Amino acid sequence: MSNTKDTKHAKTAAVHKADKQLFVEKRPEGDFAVRKANSERASDVLPTQAEAITRAKELSPDAAPLVERVRKTDTGKPNQWRKV
Repeated sequence: MSNTKDTKHAKTAAVHKADKQLFVEKRPEGDFAVRKANSERASDVLPTQAEAITRAKELSPDAAPLVERVRKTDTGKPNQWRKV
């Protein structure tokens, strides 16, 4: 019997961190969704960006949520993300 690890099923630290990463994005309805990457449903929907950021920090205290830029500027794009 071998002492090798089953690397096929082992997750790296980066993958674990990605599992905890949450995004705060504005919805067409005007409220803000807190969601995990590649999720079909939001973990929570809140009326303000500040409340959504607070909720994302509660859901995943070890990872800083990424927030969608919702303002329109001459030099920036609204689909860029910033860390909180």
